Amino acid sequence: MALGKSALKNAKTIAVVGLSGSPFRPSHGVSEYMQAMGYRIIPVNPMESEVLGEKAYATLDEVPEPVDIVNIFRQPQFVPDIVDAAIRIGAKCVWMQEDVVHHEAAAKARAAGLEVVMDACILKEHRAMARE
Repeated sequence: MALGKSALKNAKTIAVVGLSGSPFRPSHGVSEYMQAMGYRIIPVNPMESEVLGEKAYATLDEVPEPVDIVNIFRQPQFVPDIVDAAIRIGAKCVWMQEDVVHHEAAAKARAAGLEVVMDACILKEHRAMARE
């Protein structure tokens, strides 16, 4: 069974923290795929102004609309602050991409009622869900 299945089925909007404008970065390809699958992608990266045709925001706190999934493409040491912001904005799920692991932040997110997926690629899990 695909990880994060309920989050993926119910989500419409994914804020991607660390989304790069470079088509050679994994965050770009994964987000482009998710956008093609019908999800609204909101780039969160202070180094970008627009990615994939969407306005980029410097922080999660600046995103002016509800977010279902916060997809994290940052190194683990940045995860606690991102999780705190995800809780503040009322996100439903925190998704840490492959090799992004932070157990304390995951526990905090779960305690706040968020679904947590850790160390898993959202694109691969979406494809797995589509095959089920």
